Amino acid sequence: MTSAVVEADGLSKQFGTVSAVAGFNLILNKGEMLCLVGPDGAGKSTTVRMLSGIVRPTSGTARVFGYDLLREADRIKKRIGYMSQGFTLYGDLTVDENIEFFAEIHEVKDYQGKREELLAFTRLEPFRKRLAEKLSGGMKQKMSLACTLIHTPNLLLLDEPTTGVDAVSRREFWAILRSLLETGITILMTSPYMDEAERADRVALMDRGSIVVVDTPSGIRARMKRTIIELICDDNRRAAAALKGLPEVLDVQAFGDKLHLVMSGTDRDVPALERRLIESGIRMEKWRPVPPSLENVFIFLTRKTGREP
Repeated sequence: MTSAVVEADGLSKQFGTVSAVAGFNLILNKGEMLCLVGPDGAGKSTTVRMLSGIVRPTSGTARVFGYDLLREADRIKKRIGYMSQGFTLYGDLTVDENIEFFAEIHEVKDYQGKREELLAFTRLEPFRKRLAEKLSGGMKQKMSLACTLIHTPNLLLLDEPTTGVDAVSRREFWAILRSLLETGITILMTSPYMDEAERADRVALMDRGSIVVVDTPSGIRARMKRTIIELICDDNRRAAAALKGLPEVLDVQAFGDKLHLVMSGTDRDVPALERRLIESGIRMEKWRPVPPSLENVFIFLTRKTGREP
């Protein structure tokens, strides 16, 4: 008996001439959290909307809890909770009233006990009588999650649930998700944040409608068998342009006030970098080797299509 909750095979979606998702293949196992990560337009939201039954695939197949996504959508919808990107609840209703409304939609009888449990779980009990439109961004997301959980789903589909909320609220939301995993629920979420993906059991890096790689966070980082040199220069923009032509430099990635160089060799090549910068009238202020991050690997893989790091 398979433990797979989601099995997608060649799932694709066309919007006119635009291919939003192309040949999406994925197995999501019971009790795990998998994070789809990628830039805007990578196909993350469309994928989640297809798996939730909101958007019909153009081609491909998928099974959720063993049910066919196209033929048995009603059976699937009873067992999933879908939280869309952005706030979609009712601002003129209180927290209590929003949860009650979603309980009625899902035909949950005697929901009061479950509502109390969810309010305590999300720490929204003190704000239960507050209008939704008066909540902070983090509180709105927690209320949306409470509404999503009112019918006790087995699979959560979360579309960028922490986008636009502050760092403290993001940490609180992740603590809630971890607590949910301990109950045996399965979570598929999307995120634009690579640091969030580090907290998932597995990560699927998406680009241009398909998965580039799927693995554990440590497994993905281990694929980068290259040295990463972090540089701080007095003019990073000019430094990046100057260093891109060196044979020792496979890729130059900008991270705030720092540059990350993917090297073909080791940090013994740093003198060659410094010579090129001096020739270009640029001063190297500091450098150090750093371990590869998910973002390093993702950028390198998508820029070097079809090439292993």
